[in-house]
Amino acid sequence: MRTLLKIGLISSIFTLVAFAFKPLPEKTAVKCMIQLINYTGEGAYVVISLINPEGNYEETLYVQGKDPEWYSEITEWWKFYGKRRSAIDAISGETVPGGERTVSIINIPTDKIDQGYQLRFETAVEDQEYYETDAQIALTTENLNTKLEGKGWIRYIRMMPK
Repeated sequence: MRTLLKIGLISSIFTLVAFAFKPLPEKTAVKCMIQLINYTGEGAYVVISLINPEGNYEETLYVQGKDPEWYSEITEWWKFYGKRRSAIDAISGETVPGGERTVSIINIPTDKIDQGYQLRFETAVEDQEYYETDAQIALTTENLNTKLEGKGWIRYIRMMPK
């Protein structure tokens, strides 16, 4: 009798543990190369955000620029990120100097692709211009392997699935 109770208890614990944790959403890794225009001054902060079909921020996918002191200068993104202050350590890198390029891997939630979402690239340079939508593109399977022109500090972006 005791053995059956122990087996039942252990079985119940395993069942609870198995259903207590939600599986992490599947991500699609995309190599993203950003080439900046030639300019003088400090390095550019670049934020890559997932924008939902309603046009609102949903998630920060990558940040070029590790100094939180300047995050508020990326004003529209800051309105989203500043309220939540979620950890971005694993998705951030150094600022990008004028005329230089950077290559990063961004992990996009697979279930958001081809569902009306957008990728937005915001840029800011200390004591210079801020571009809320330096570049923005529909998040489609086709667009994950494309080249996109920027409107501000970004000359162009090239993306390709990893």
